[in-house]
Amino acid sequence: MAAKQQPASDAAKQIHYLAAALKAPRIVEAASRLADQARDAGWTHEDYLAAVLEREVSARNASGAAQRIRWAGFPARKTLDDFDWDHQSAVRQQVAALASGAFLTEARNVVLLGPPGTGKTHLATSLGMVAAHHGHRVLFATAVDWVARLQDAHRLGRLPAELARLRRYGLIVIDEVGYLPFEQDAANLVFQLVSSRYEHASLILTSNLPFSSWGGVFGDQAVAAAMIDRIVHHADVLTLKGASYRLRNRGIDTLPSIRTGAGEPDA
Repeated sequence: MAAKQQPASDAAKQIHYLAAALKAPRIVEAASRLADQARDAGWTHEDYLAAVLEREVSARNASGAAQRIRWAGFPARKTLDDFDWDHQSAVRQQVAALASGAFLTEARNVVLLGPPGTGKTHLATSLGMVAAHHGHRVLFATAVDWVARLQDAHRLGRLPAELARLRRYGLIVIDEVGYLPFEQDAANLVFQLVSSRYEHASLILTSNLPFSSWGGVFGDQAVAAAMIDRIVHHADVLTLKGASYRLRNRGIDTLPSIRTGAGEPDA
């Protein structure tokens, strides 16, 4: 004898109850929306269940990415689609490869070098948002702000715990390395941050200076060399060139140059 079919209203109530128990309220809407489509198209039970669950997973991923982006501390929301590739076409292919997110699973770093206004922060932010959409937790701050955070942790005797906590983030972005010099204690803190993530999780760094000038930024050539060694060992280094995008149509073609040494070209 065939089993008695459950009335539609009872089934709907059961779906509401089970969705609430699973903390997946969007299943109710997806199940209702897809039910007629499934009947009309003759879907199997498996097809219908897969479609409902796919909607729930997609919604969770989108919601999770939005939350990770909110918590990342980005200065603004920038995407790769917003970027003016006419000014930096030489790095477009490299950036497209990075957008796959593979560098995150490989714990590789990304370094963006170039003069002010060439799009380093925009690209760093965009890649950070890509990381969030790939399910990675992200933190963004300027180099000065990272130093302040680490100094606070050190002063409270919590530096090892803070470094361990930061290792749980799939990506941290250190923006504007080189805009202000650091005292040696601050440089040592940045070195510890870099070392704690070496071959474990990814960094994105932006700088207006070539690596050869980082010794002056960190006040110690040995610390700078050791830091650069760990950063670039597994890294994609992209050099952005040209005039500041911010000064277009302002009648200003160039900004004051930062000379990096006799006979050495600007960054």
